[in-house]
Amino acid sequence: MRLTLATDPASPDRPNEDFVGVTSGAVVLLDGAGIPSGMESGCSHGVAWYARTLGSTLLAEVTQSADPLTELLTRSIKAVVSLHDFTCDLSHPGTPSATVAMLRRTDDTLEWLVLADSVIVIDTGTAEPTVLSDDRLERTGALHRTELDALPSGTPEHSEALRRYIEIMRGHRNREGGFWVASADPLAAERSLTGSVPTERVRSAALLSDGASRLTDLFGLVTWRQLLDLLTHEGPHELIAQVRAAERDDPYGSHRPRHKTHDDATAALWTFR
Repeated sequence: MRLTLATDPASPDRPNEDFVGVTSGAVVLLDGAGIPSGMESGCSHGVAWYARTLGSTLLAEVTQSADPLTELLTRSIKAVVSLHDFTCDLSHPGTPSATVAMLRRTDDTLEWLVLADSVIVIDTGTAEPTVLSDDRLERTGALHRTELDALPSGTPEHSEALRRYIEIMRGHRNREGGFWVASADPLAAERSLTGSVPTERVRSAALLSDGASRLTDLFGLVTWRQLLDLLTHEGPHELIAQVRAAERDDPYGSHRPRHKTHDDATAALWTFR
């Protein structure tokens, strides 16, 4: 097996709110749900702390236990809650949250879990790879972002519309009919999408935060097959470099409306012999 990874913050002025960690038999990737400066979250630690703390806790769990991935995520969320429930208001609708994507290899199986909008792409040798994603966040957001998408990114008007959009989305987070994400409610782990693939069929597997997958699922510049080939031959750093180039080509979102001109971008590629 061979593991390569890269991560790049959206801006040098803000902490990277993505997390990626690997062991000899597992990969864990989280994408913290960042909020604009000045918006309250009820937490004194922040989104980057939450993503790092949950990610490292989850990585320890997956290293030490063979329990189902959803159970490991449930325990990890509980553990992080216990670290700041006496100092932070975890009932606040903006309490820090993160997406989760996980892979774990056993003797003959590659197990996967996705929660919210990070992506796993598995190459099994067919013409098109298998794309594993949780589109509930996207489907919920599409109902409420018409105003946001119509405004140029980086303008005061776009910033105000983004704040309104985030407030609306907070009302749909971890609720029936909305979307599910790792936060203060351990029950969200049970809403993860999970499955497995025989290891003998897997050539490689990629985990991507939405800041890295946007080259395909937002910008539409490459197919999933081309993205995997890019990761395989040029590496995760080159994927992120091409994402940054695409962002610079459309700085105001005129052709590709998006919440953030730049986003934290993280990619990991697991190649099997």
